[in-house]
Amino acid sequence: MSAATTSASGGRPGLTPPASATAPVRHPDAPAPGEPLGAHYEQCFGCGAGQPHGLQLVPRAGEGVSVTAEFTVRPAHQGAPGLAHGGVLASALDETLGALSWLLRVIAVTGRLETDFLRPVPVGATLYLSARCEAVAGRKIYSSAQGRLDSPKGPVAVRADAMFVEVDVQHFISNGRSEEIRGVMADPDRIKVARAFEVNP
Repeated sequence: MSAATTSASGGRPGLTPPASATAPVRHPDAPAPGEPLGAHYEQCFGCGAGQPHGLQLVPRAGEGVSVTAEFTVRPAHQGAPGLAHGGVLASALDETLGALSWLLRVIAVTGRLETDFLRPVPVGATLYLSARCEAVAGRKIYSSAQGRLDSPKGPVAVRADAMFVEVDVQHFISNGRSEEIRGVMADPDRIKVARAFEVNP
């Protein structure tokens, strides 16, 4: 089966890899399976420790081009009383999908994200998140993710298909807060490649 036919997108326009797509290749310098990937930016809502009401996800490298993470819904993440806000759940999936770039060793941003909400997720519940890269076509990276309730084998509560687009650091310098990005890039405690990933959203 080709990479183009293994996507979980089920034929959604814009999320189905083209016939020319290739299978993703884990970079030889990617973190080992089980290794935590850390935050790419301390102020990131998804993974940054500097955001007290953020998700504070800690993705871990999986086998192949896959990652896992856990997210416990706190009161600050509510939408309806006692239930997680759908946008927060979509953010958790997006953050997990974005962590795949650490294994490909590219800088990528979300181009498209489609999320299905299958079950309500109550405050206090833990989502076991997993994401896998399905295919690559030029600068486009196709991937899928899901969140299971209460255990890695629990019922699927949310799932998503995504297309990320590879960019370079100039994207953030031109469109973000350049002084903060330049400060991160100038940090002498980080190796060159880590500096680039530090600003990757």
